Amino acid sequence: MTLRAAEPRPGKPDPRAIDNAPAAKPPIEKPEDQELARKLAEQAAIETELAERELRFANLHAELAAFERRYLHFIGARYAELDEYKAQLAERLARRQPGNDRVQKAAREARARADETKSAAGERSIQEPRAFAASPEMKRLYRDVAKRIHPDLTSDRDDRLKRQQLMAEANQAYEQADETRLTQILAQYECSPESVKGEGPGAELIRVIRRLSQARGRLAEIEAELQQLVRSDLYELKERVGEAEKYGRDVLKEMTQKVEAQISQARSRIENSDDSSD
Repeated sequence: MTLRAAEPRPGKPDPRAIDNAPAAKPPIEKPEDQELARKLAEQAAIETELAERELRFANLHAELAAFERRYLHFIGARYAELDEYKAQLAERLARRQPGNDRVQKAAREARARADETKSAAGERSIQEPRAFAASPEMKRLYRDVAKRIHPDLTSDRDDRLKRQQLMAEANQAYEQADETRLTQILAQYECSPESVKGEGPGAELIRVIRRLSQARGRLAEIEAELQQLVRSDLYELKERVGEAEKYGRDVLKEMTQKVEAQISQARSRIENSDDSSD
């Protein structure tokens, strides 16, 4: 008797046909799709780096601004007072010697210096300004804003202007430790029409390439701006004060005491001077 293979039942697939069927080939990815995927990965990496650099710059800028306020609170106002006494002494001497050009010039210079110091010091606040210290949540929010809104991550002119405005507001909010405002800025842009992207790998590839170029340019700018801050006299003084604090020294207090001693001497000279021309 001849044995025959069972015929497949109607309506059911033949397992042998499935096993012997050629495997479906994955769709061939177009070169522009491959390049777009590579550029998008590169863009994600550079956006992360840019956000970190922007955070570092914003943090250092805020720290220096806070330190400057502390310096002016303790030292600046007292230097303004000292320069005012020096100007008064120079002007008294000038009134005694109206024909002495050198004395007259010195009095004018002393007055200009006093006015400049007073303007720089501004009004002294009653409360001592606090040092700047951002919370981990503030830093996370700022990174999110920088990654999403940074103006160098768009090639659209109108969108770039909008982003520049929002980033300026974000920097101000960060310096003021305003977490609510940072969250609002991010939500404001996410819901804006400018956040809607076009379609098509070709057009998107061009946009990504331009964003990469702009981001690299901004990275170079940030590095230059950071170096400028680090080389400033204010940064050097801040570092010196911070280093001294590790050993229990209060450099700002020491500087304040020295200026106050000079103020006391200048005040005594004015009180003891005999200004017969008045």
